Amino acid sequence: MSLLDLLNLDLSECHKTNKSKIIAEYIWIDGSGMNLRSKRRTLQGPVTNPSQIPKWNYDGSSTGQAPGEDSEVILYPQAIYKDPFRGGNHILVMCDAYTPAGEPIPTNKRFNAVKIFSHPEVLTEEPWFGIEQEYTLLQKNLNWPLGWPIGGYRGPQGPYYCGVGAEKAFGRNSVDSHYKACLYAGVNIGGINAEVMAGQWEFQVGPTVGISPCDDLWVARYILVRIAEAAGVIVSFDPKPVEGDCNGTGAHTNYSTKSMRADGGLEVINKATEKLGKRHKEHIAAYGVGNERRLTGEHETADINTFNFGIADRGASIRIGRDTQKAGKGYLEDRRPSSNMDPYVVTSMIAETTILWKP
Repeated sequence: MSLLDLLNLDLSECHKTNKSKIIAEYIWIDGSGMNLRSKRRTLQGPVTNPSQIPKWNYDGSSTGQAPGEDSEVILYPQAIYKDPFRGGNHILVMCDAYTPAGEPIPTNKRFNAVKIFSHPEVLTEEPWFGIEQEYTLLQKNLNWPLGWPIGGYRGPQGPYYCGVGAEKAFGRNSVDSHYKACLYAGVNIGGINAEVMAGQWEFQVGPTVGISPCDDLWVARYILVRIAEAAGVIVSFDPKPVEGDCNGTGAHTNYSTKSMRADGGLEVINKATEKLGKRHKEHIAAYGVGNERRLTGEHETADINTFNFGIADRGASIRIGRDTQKAGKGYLEDRRPSSNMDPYVVTSMIAETTILWKP
């Protein structure tokens, strides 16, 4: 029996006393605010609701989230997905982290996001989010984009966006595997495409309501990194993985409320855009680390120090689509978030600014 045979064992064929055993992969965000950690345990299954899953603990001193003398951090299961790596009734569990006393730890951004999305005014507006997650595949041990010559550069950008062919698309097997794995898991993934820079790709999550697209995005990131691990490549969420005349990587966040989607919604969108402009500095500070290297006013970005908006303008901070303008209702696209942003922070901040904040 090979190692692959063991990895693919169908546990439903176990002895009858173990038929209901499942593996739950607990996933959480570590102290970096970006890297994911996970560990697994055996549970009685099947499991259909997070309330059926026990809380668990981990060593926070090893993840940058607790001191060594008081290192225990508690995982609270929050969302369940089917496990595309093990199949069957096995599950992935998105968690957030708390102290033993039940207080959210400082890096738990989900807790505050839930409070905002649970606010009566926000619930009434039913905020939808669709997030376009860009990322770059890197050659292992080289930290250089997949498909690029070692220490060298590809030709000018242009052929790679939605490109087809061995000289244009790099890493397609990993990307397509990720797409299918997300669909299997129950992630609300809308699609994928190759991006402008060679070795750069994008997947879209949503549109879904409130906290859901945030959980989906984190689990989709986890699945992507696991697939890349198996393929021997590295996933980079750095907003500018290659300096020079090439695109950075962002996480454009599309947003609408019930009022925006209704007749006359364009006026609501314009008012929301004005509010976003008034809090530009606060949003930029929360929209990802290293974003100043990406938001330069070039390569389809607005300058980080300037807020602007426009119709179908990919060089704007906020873009309003032509379909929205024509219909007089729809959504706006916030193009400022970087690829390494925390969706819990970005989405809840957009909702808080546009719905709850009274300038």
